[in-house]
Amino acid sequence: MTARRFPRGAVASPHYLASASGLAVLARGGNALDAAIATNLTLGVVAPYLCGFGGDVFAVVWDGRLHGYLGSGRSGAEATRDGVAERAGTTYMPFIGPDSVTVPGAVAGWFDLLGEWGSLDFATLAADAITYARDGFPVTAEAAPIFAEAARLYRSQPWFEAWRRVYADVTAGTWLRQPPLARTIERIAQDGPNAYYRGPIGEAIVATLSEHGADHRPRDFAAHAGEWVAPLRAPFRDVEVVELPPPTQGVAALEALRILDACPRPDPGAAREHLLIEALKQALADRDTFVTDPAFMPNAAADLLRDSHVASRRAAIRADTAAHPEVGSLQRGGTAYLCAADADGLLVSLIQSNFLSFGSGIHIAEWGINLNNRGSSFSLDADRANAFEAGKRPLHTLIPALSLRDGEPWLVFGSMGGDAQAAVHVQLLTHLVDDGADPADALRAPRWRVDPGTWTVHAESRFAPDVLDGLRSRGHRVLVELPYDSRFGHAHVIRLERPGYAAAADPRSEGAALGR
Repeated sequence: MTARRFPRGAVASPHYLASASGLAVLARGGNALDAAIATNLTLGVVAPYLCGFGGDVFAVVWDGRLHGYLGSGRSGAEATRDGVAERAGTTYMPFIGPDSVTVPGAVAGWFDLLGEWGSLDFATLAADAITYARDGFPVTAEAAPIFAEAARLYRSQPWFEAWRRVYADVTAGTWLRQPPLARTIERIAQDGPNAYYRGPIGEAIVATLSEHGADHRPRDFAAHAGEWVAPLRAPFRDVEVVELPPPTQGVAALEALRILDACPRPDPGAAREHLLIEALKQALADRDTFVTDPAFMPNAAADLLRDSHVASRRAAIRADTAAHPEVGSLQRGGTAYLCAADADGLLVSLIQSNFLSFGSGIHIAEWGINLNNRGSSFSLDADRANAFEAGKRPLHTLIPALSLRDGEPWLVFGSMGGDAQAAVHVQLLTHLVDDGADPADALRAPRWRVDPGTWTVHAESRFAPDVLDGLRSRGHRVLVELPYDSRFGHAHVIRLERPGYAAAADPRSEGAALGR
């Protein structure tokens, strides 16, 4: 099966209803940014286990030039590392619960992006999301286990009760209605982001967090602002890859690709997978050594892409031996990646996330919002680059991407998956660039992911036995996982065909690539 070809525009996302919302916007004359926002708003309703109105948003946009947007929030300005540690009762940052929440950046981000490129108003783009929230939609068999897994996780503390009342009993076929969330979307459509950051929605969020002991204050929400940035760029073979700078891990994906760019190109098999894994290990170790909120980084991220630095990391790779870098920290998460393109060549690569599934487990009952757990990326070790500080943005795994060929856009791509995101970028580009694969075939190919720190390699069972044996013989600890497991990412791709587009959605998701 090959990617679908569309002459005038395309949208791809991890849920078929969301992709349909984006396509409907394109059909009524909206542009790619309009379609991306409509898709994202619907995703926040029909896939609340991936993203939503309490998360962050990041984007790369091409309108003839490259633009980057960082829509990530910060820890509370009055929060302290000692206070978080005392409440946690451990030396580790809480993974869920109130102290794992940072100020959500998505709502501001949607309006910032629409302010630059939108041609339709927010209320129009939110129409499907409001309908699905108010009237409901059927939960699929693919999604039902995520609700069940979350119900097992969010149960030990009183602050999870609000979440449990809405989602704990959801099963396949449940008609899920979320009227308070419909009310939130309608209020934001009416009053804009001020309703969220300086109005009743933000007040309710802060009140709930404060009730559970967190240090967030109304001024933390009022002070929130996204950031426009120049994307990072690096060559790989005959293309140029575009990623976002810190606090995202985009530089790690680029560093791994730069390491590989000057390496021999083994034929498909164990030798090639070993090389890709080893390059990624070096890049992830650097990520966890150096990358955090750029305001707290002593050196620029571009230093990790310098020839001398990349050469030193490349020299550490051995063709017959797996390395085990000393630095590495696991970044789990659930996220929604989507992309859109239109007849005028506007391209949007967008990613939006709660981090882990439903995030922190803190649900704002009055407004139907699930708050992120992005703060769990912080470390309580003061010597780590990503150490918790007041008013700081944590390291983000979210990395929407583009690729250029001869200075012109060639590919819009990205994936969810926490640490797996950089691994998916490396594997996808290897299939698409080195192998010349069709986008659908590249997405369907078996994948691996690596756990930073332990450096365990998780591999889909669809890899040939000689590939898995070859990795083990080189010293990799390999765990064989189920095929098409979502923990290997939901990646989606739009490739420019000139004319038109080829688009494909990841078979590991319940998504769709649609166009016209």
